[in-house]
Amino acid sequence: MRVQQIALLIVVALASGCSGPEQPSPNSGSATVPTTAPTPPPVAGRLFVTNENGGDISVVDVATQKVVATIPVGKRPRGIRLSRDGSQVFVALSGSPIAPPGVDESTLPPPDKKADGIGIVSVKDLKLERVIRGGSDPEQLAVSRDGTHLFVANEDVGEANVINIEDGKVLATFKVGGEPEGVELRPDGQVVYVTSEEDGQVAVIDAVNQKLLKTFKVGPRPRSTTFLPDNSRAFVTSENGGSVSYVDAKKHVVLKTITISGPSFRPMGGVAAPDGKHVFITTGRGKNVVIIDATTQEPIAAIEVGDRPWGIAVSSDGKTVFTANGPSNDVSIVDVETRMVKGKVKVGDRPWGVLFVP
Repeated sequence: MRVQQIALLIVVALASGCSGPEQPSPNSGSATVPTTAPTPPPVAGRLFVTNENGGDISVVDVATQKVVATIPVGKRPRGIRLSRDGSQVFVALSGSPIAPPGVDESTLPPPDKKADGIGIVSVKDLKLERVIRGGSDPEQLAVSRDGTHLFVANEDVGEANVINIEDGKVLATFKVGGEPEGVELRPDGQVVYVTSEEDGQVAVIDAVNQKLLKTFKVGPRPRSTTFLPDNSRAFVTSENGGSVSYVDAKKHVVLKTITISGPSFRPMGGVAAPDGKHVFITTGRGKNVVIIDATTQEPIAAIEVGDRPWGIAVSSDGKTVFTANGPSNDVSIVDVETRMVKGKVKVGDRPWGVLFVP
């Protein structure tokens, strides 16, 4: 009986050794290698996306990559900004019909001027609170550093307005060139750049004293300006030039023209990384986001994100970039480190602008 028990134990031991996984020797120097790259943690925050054709804003929870609210705001919402205290969102609304480049505007329906204005949306309640009726055909805007004024590009009249947020009064008006579009406040709050698509120039406005300081030429059809966080330099996109003007943001002169090469690449929107090391540029029909090294002023990567990306935003930590892709009605979520799209979220009809709210 004892011999049988010993034999049974030997059989069981042999079977266990044969069926179990091979264990590396403690001294072999081997290590477990993961089969997949670690998944980046979800980004906390929300996106507010303007849908030009839909007349509303889609609110996206970034962590779950889902639309959590839709806010009706009015006709043709495009440019969008966050108030300085983070409690409100300002959105440019326009009753003018959509007029792509080259269209005969005499064939278009008359504008609905009653629809022009700046919508003010509550971030907490996710609803439109009121509309400021200052300015004609607003497209993009910026918020003064003290949070009391808006700087607004009025596309159909070639002007930029300064508007008091509290009472909606127009405090100043400047002629800035035909079809003004991009409006950007230098981070120190001292000057505002307004791009003129028609005249290929940038108007420089003293944001404190509300005076037009100068204009300077850039590439054809400039769409947006991106300042570095240290106020020293600006990057102005040129859609028709396939380039970006690198600008001394204190002297307001072009230092260099950066060529953005790629099939149908047309530089459109831009945003700087919070640390100022990189600038991210959307390319419209080029379907890509181009990353520019801010130190060398050279493009270092291109990431395909979707159909005709325009509006762009970056997370507070600089690790994620978001693009609004108009024809495909979605937003791309891009991991900067891996340079890959890690998600797309369906939003409303023709997303135009995108704002990240922590």
